[in-house]
Amino acid sequence: MRFRKSALLILVSLLMVFVAACGGGNKNANGGDGGKGSGNGGNSTNNEVDTGATPEMDFDLGGKTIRLVSWYGELPGDASVDDLKKKENLERLQEKHNFTLEMVTIDYGEYRDKVTTSIMSGQPVGEIIRIPRPWMIPTLTSRDLFWPVDEYVTNYKVFQKLYTTDFSQYNGRGYGFRIGKMGAAGGIAYNRTLMQELGIPELQKYVDEDNWNWETFIEVAKSANRDRDNDGKLDVWGLTTTDIFIPLLASNEAHLFKNGKETLEDPKTIEVLNFMNRLVTENVARPTEGGDWTEPKMFFQQGNVLMTYAQDYDYADIKNNMPDYDIGFLPFPKGPSATQYQTHNTIPNYYTIPKAATDHPEWLVYIIEKIHDIDSIYDYPEQKDFETFFHNEDDLNNARLAVQSFQLIEQVDYYPNMRYYEFVGELRDGVSVSTLIEKYKPVFQAAVDEVWGGIQ
Repeated sequence: MRFRKSALLILVSLLMVFVAACGGGNKNANGGDGGKGSGNGGNSTNNEVDTGATPEMDFDLGGKTIRLVSWYGELPGDASVDDLKKKENLERLQEKHNFTLEMVTIDYGEYRDKVTTSIMSGQPVGEIIRIPRPWMIPTLTSRDLFWPVDEYVTNYKVFQKLYTTDFSQYNGRGYGFRIGKMGAAGGIAYNRTLMQELGIPELQKYVDEDNWNWETFIEVAKSANRDRDNDGKLDVWGLTTTDIFIPLLASNEAHLFKNGKETLEDPKTIEVLNFMNRLVTENVARPTEGGDWTEPKMFFQQGNVLMTYAQDYDYADIKNNMPDYDIGFLPFPKGPSATQYQTHNTIPNYYTIPKAATDHPEWLVYIIEKIHDIDSIYDYPEQKDFETFFHNEDDLNNARLAVQSFQLIEQVDYYPNMRYYEFVGELRDGVSVSTLIEKYKPVFQAAVDEVWGGIQ
């Protein structure tokens, strides 16, 4: 069965302990002790996988209080078996290294001002501070206010390394580190009940055949546009909205900005703009009724639209409001230049370490690593959430496909004067791609230059 049972977990765990104990004296295939994969001083057996764990460190923080700053509580509690393991690790670390870890929470509405002001003043509100990327890169990072941490973030079992190697990169160094999930799975929610009523073949087949792409997506959407009561007007639609520009960019591994430059003329970006133009000019989606950003979800929940863009956490609400419908989930379709399914992240956030807070950033990264370096009862970070959201095997597996790769998309949160909403509004009104590029290319670059200036 897909879902683990407690008794089976215990049995497997005991068996693994027994096997490890019996094999404890073995050397690895190279005759050595296995490098630093075990995290216990560098020894590992040939039954262990090298996770890049940091060897045990010896240091004394002299009773110092280490403040972890975020807009929500992040210290391990006792809500789950995993949390209890992390709590035990924290207690052991505090005793061994003579420190106290304190949680400092600041309301999100006040967070940016309080955190950035404190860092710029040389008196940071904490030693480990969660910060969204656009708040620090390039403005704060260029002032040498943070420690680069990429050389310490090696344990792939604990860290989501893309946050260090990509999402927090500045001038070739990584300034952030992240534990837990990569992010929410973004994809296509679809109404299986409506699909069957319309006689549309099961959409899962496109994923199974590795043929879920923009072309099949638009074909399916068009096939669901129906006038069922023969009054000359559509009363069923294939897609809730054309407002899917950011997911489309990610799905084609395209960008609006990259390395401090606008990229409107990049071939991948042009492919996205042309496809958006098709969605509009070919009348693929249900027309807007002048509603706000909640309109697509409202349309979908009326039960007469086949597909809508959704995040995994939307599912509980959708299903609660559609109890008589079977709702499925697909990864967002691949663009023509994509190598795999993608989910987007526009404002990644991660832990950072201000230089004014410590002379030993490696100790703080180490503490976070060792708190979270546990043998989890779950097979992958998203398992608990996915098994809560999705009760269909295909849907769950599709969500796992969706989180295998994330694309960072910079937009208005990074460049406030880029006139993003005007640009997308004209795109959704069917303005030609060439006209949009000619009009907004200098506008976008000017917005970038305001932020980056001579920082590069």
